[in-house]
Amino acid sequence: MANSFVRYTGNGNTTAYSVPFSYRAQEDVTVTLNGVATTAFTFNGAGTQITFTTAPALDVAIEIRRTTSQGTKLVDYASGSVLTESDLDTDSDQAFFMSQEAIDDASDVIKLSNVNFQWDGQNKRLTNIADPTSAQDAATKNWSETAMSSQLAQATTQATNAATSATNASTSATNASTSETNAASSATAAATSATAAAASETASGTSETNAGTSATQAGTSATAAANSASAAATSATNAASSESSVATNATNAAASASAAATSASNASTSETNAGTSETNAGTSATNAASSATAAASSASAASTSETNAASSASAASTSATNAGTSETNAATSATNAGTSETNAATSATAAQTAQAAAEAAADNFDDTYLGAKASDPTVDNDGDALTAGDLYFNTTTNKMKVYTGSAWLDATASGTEISNVVEDTTPQLGGNLDLNGNDITGTGAIPAANLTGTLPAINGANLTGISTDLVGDTSPQLGG
Repeated sequence: MANSFVRYTGNGNTTAYSVPFSYRAQEDVTVTLNGVATTAFTFNGAGTQITFTTAPALDVAIEIRRTTSQGTKLVDYASGSVLTESDLDTDSDQAFFMSQEAIDDASDVIKLSNVNFQWDGQNKRLTNIADPTSAQDAATKNWSETAMSSQLAQATTQATNAATSATNASTSATNASTSETNAASSATAAATSATAAAASETASGTSETNAGTSATQAGTSATAAANSASAAATSATNAASSESSVATNATNAAASASAAATSASNASTSETNAGTSETNAGTSATNAASSATAAASSASAASTSETNAASSASAASTSATNAGTSETNAATSATNAGTSETNAATSATAAQTAQAAAEAAADNFDDTYLGAKASDPTVDNDGDALTAGDLYFNTTTNKMKVYTGSAWLDATASGTEISNVVEDTTPQLGGNLDLNGNDITGTGAIPAANLTGTLPAINGANLTGISTDLVGDTSPQLGG
């Protein structure tokens, strides 16, 4: 628990808050709401409670803190002045309160845990942190989330691009396979067309041969018809009496002539068919050449698709590499955060060292000046043995006392105890002695005096070596 401040959280209803620590004057108490000083409050009669004019709102941070003057000494001792308990208390309270405030400030920081010697934030947040600029700077929540979101978005985009590239590569590979299949089909069709052309050409040759044979047969029939006609004429001439035979031969000759004409017509038709077959064969050959060209084009397209697939695969690999780089950047950010934590630990160590020094100074002061007590103490405020030079104020005798190492004496300028002038065997005045209307009395003798003054009425029997007529002695002297 702190010795110089107390903290509360407003609820919108409460106006009265306790002040549990000691303070010299109300002017030394500072009250803040969310870090802003306020004077809208009053103290109760005992000074142990303040009441706000208006209840602090919900979750408002309320701090009541003692702020003893650190720039001005509240007591300035002067030579020959009278020491009072009030002055001593004011002086010691100022030093004591300042020590408490310094210890509280030193304790109110991040410090090392005595469990694992790591920095303990005591369940508090670090606020108002600047964005990091160097590799070893601490990273704030907003900066880290922004950086991680950006890197995550980049990694997600690159992963999506990689997936798209892989899909495109797969599609290109499928297209290449289809083109290759189409090329094979076209090559097969071309081969079939070439075979058909060859068959047509063979058929054309056969038809042409048949046409030649038919023409030969027609010629033979015509020759036979001519021979028959000649024979008929001869028969008509030689056997005019056989009219029936001649008529029959004439009929046979006419039939032979008709057959010859039919054979000639057939030969012409066969020749025409042969020409058509030859034309068809040429067309088939052309088609075969076109199919071969198409097959070559399909093969080229398949090669291009394969190249595109390889490019897509390369792009996918690049995207994967970029995603790995983003992951590395994220790891670097985490490392930077760890370094910032180390720096914070170093600062906390320095704060802890300052706290230890302040505590040691306060303890040394507390062990030397023991405060106000009713009787001589036998141990210091920590229960340890007394040491020479220890001080305390005796509230019974209203005197400051100093410890010599074996006994307590009233504090004086010489450091020894003198209760009256009688005990000083060699008293001296540092200036003129003003009797303030009082007499100097005593039973002893004044052995010698070198002074100018007026003696009061005294017993002359105690004076020796003096002329009996002092009035007439213009140069009277004392012999001792």
